[in-house]
Amino acid sequence: MWEMIIKGGPLMFLIILCSVVAFAVVLERLWHLHRARIDTRGFMETIAGILKRNKILDAIDMCNVTPGPIAHILKAGILKHDRSRLEIKEAIEDAGLHEVPRLEKNLGVLATIAHITPLLGLLGTVTGMVKAFQVIEQKATALVPVNPGDLAGGIWEALITTVAGLAVAIPTYVAYNFLVSKADGFVLEMEKSATDLVNILGSKRDEDEV
Repeated sequence: MWEMIIKGGPLMFLIILCSVVAFAVVLERLWHLHRARIDTRGFMETIAGILKRNKILDAIDMCNVTPGPIAHILKAGILKHDRSRLEIKEAIEDAGLHEVPRLEKNLGVLATIAHITPLLGLLGTVTGMVKAFQVIEQKATALVPVNPGDLAGGIWEALITTVAGLAVAIPTYVAYNFLVSKADGFVLEMEKSATDLVNILGSKRDEDEV
């Protein structure tokens, strides 16, 4: 393996660095999204039951002990339980503005790596072919026959960097799309839960006024 890396030239080290960074980001994002995952329906049913019994502090405590962005935005809304629907909705939206970037953290890094590693491989292909043609030129100038072995170094660099760049880019792009879909799923759940909470608090306030 080390011999292959050396034959690939200096660009191989950049591609390997990109692969390490991509792998670390994927692991971190998977762990974060796994910790944030909750039974949204069950959680909302529990919160609704607590709020209907007018136990606001218990609902807030429930949000405090529940991980993930959904609990955080619901807590922001519950803290405004005695305000108008508009104020509750604004509080939830403000909380959401802080939670969404957390869900999408470092996804831009994955997208960048997925795009640049094939380019690094292409650059390695070009530099490898340049080396091969330099050998041909030197041999031609010296009136020495060119052997296939003379071109092997440049061709090795061209092929290895191309393969390495694609080998990193393809799984990185797949992982990026997977994580984006998971983050979008969280955002949809957040929006639905926020709407449900606004309706619950609004209905409760209407009942209290009656």
